[in-house]
Amino acid sequence: MKRRVIAVFLAGLWMVAAQGAQRPNVVIIYADDMGYGDFGANNPKSKIPTPNLDRLAAEGMRFTDGHSSSGICTPSRFALLTGQHHWRRFHNIVDSFGQPVFRPGDFTLANMFRSEGYNTAAIGKWHLGWDWNAVRKPGAPGPSKERPDRPEDYDWNRPIPGGPLDRGFDYYFGDGTINFPPYCFVENDRVAEAPTVMMDTAALKEIPEGHWEFRGGPMVEGWDPYAVLPTLADKAEAWIQRQSPGKPFFLYFALTSPHAPIIPNDEFRGRSKAGPYGDFVCETDAVAGRILDALAKGGFAENTLVVFSADNGPEGYAYDRAQKYGHWSSEPLRGLKRDLWEGGHRVPFVMRWPGTIKAGAVSDETVSQVDLAATFAGIIGYTLGPDEAIDSYDLLPVLSGERLEKPLRMATVQNTFQEKYALRQGDWLYIDAGCGGQKGWEPEWFLRERGYAEENTPGLLFNLKDDLPQKKNLYSAYPEKVAAMKALLDEYVGGKPCAPHAQP
Repeated sequence: MKRRVIAVFLAGLWMVAAQGAQRPNVVIIYADDMGYGDFGANNPKSKIPTPNLDRLAAEGMRFTDGHSSSGICTPSRFALLTGQHHWRRFHNIVDSFGQPVFRPGDFTLANMFRSEGYNTAAIGKWHLGWDWNAVRKPGAPGPSKERPDRPEDYDWNRPIPGGPLDRGFDYYFGDGTINFPPYCFVENDRVAEAPTVMMDTAALKEIPEGHWEFRGGPMVEGWDPYAVLPTLADKAEAWIQRQSPGKPFFLYFALTSPHAPIIPNDEFRGRSKAGPYGDFVCETDAVAGRILDALAKGGFAENTLVVFSADNGPEGYAYDRAQKYGHWSSEPLRGLKRDLWEGGHRVPFVMRWPGTIKAGAVSDETVSQVDLAATFAGIIGYTLGPDEAIDSYDLLPVLSGERLEKPLRMATVQNTFQEKYALRQGDWLYIDAGCGGQKGWEPEWFLRERGYAEENTPGLLFNLKDDLPQKKNLYSAYPEKVAAMKALLDEYVGGKPCAPHAQP
């Protein structure tokens, strides 16, 4: 009760302050498939230099226990932008030419900011669906394994509904999804150049690590995947330069890196000691640095809240990388992208807000990307309705350095695949399945080297304070703890909101 009174008091102070001072700009820099241990500030053993992100952490607050909602892409992005866990709606990613995951009238960060007078922009990877059926030509056959969509199936001159402009963003520029068609840039709701050919990886520059992983489909002739990330950085810089000190702005800058295909540009080759992927993380860091520099040059840095995080853990190439280069992208965690193991969803998480967040602060509080919605709402004076951002907690007490008597969140739910969930409560983590990943996914040498044993219980229980690598399954030792956590998990999955403001 005491903590709640303090939180309400602080929120009141912010609302009073907002009336007498310009509200902060907000910038989210969202990496794609970047591991917890790829971020130098998180991992002393890292073989990848990340000076710009390290600087951001030194100037703000680094969360050691920050999470995405899912271990894969689309669900985490939906959760971040809506403040509600993805599993209340869906579990999978949007496939090529997939439909929007949003419903009409959905709360989004962009809708909230725009309603409060902010300029809003999304630049980079979207991967949340568009209404492609609206621009499909009548009579065009539907896609299949035998026949992917082709350029002639669409009227590229028409606006494409259902995308960022319909979710509260005033401006959008991006490539949609780096390894899904159509391979072209989209500006606002129209393609910048119409695709006229089919993707052919034989025509592309060599790939230094892994595979191209491109789905078949329409492509702009001469499309250069290596140019995507630099182009997005150019567009983000230009958009920041167009902003006025008199009007606040919100920028959601979703990078396409270091997601596969692993394609660092030539100037970044050899920058790391973790191979081409490490070099790609270096390029990711450099792009983040360009955004930070653009804010400084525009005079916005002191009044901008910057968030850096990632949508999920690193991809499966990380195992080979660990063996070849001695760099474990999830260090010190277990698991990768798609996993319920901590490495699947515990991600880099930093917030910088000069004058409010103490420089160099480190928080061990368990937080989630769904919490950004309530946090931003409190800062700009927006009152969330009971059906808005229903899983979002206000992080302001943490950001202001308040000493909490108990964890801020009552619990945190993690999920990637349907019918397989994890519940975090304090130091305890319960997984409602006999394995935190996919059976057979972890190589034998990795299990042996890291000291992992095969589990033989219907669920898993870990005390992360004592066992962050998740080596000691306590499921059989604490049956009452298992029963209580399972009961609470069932309540949430059954429909109970996580956030205090959404409780009936």
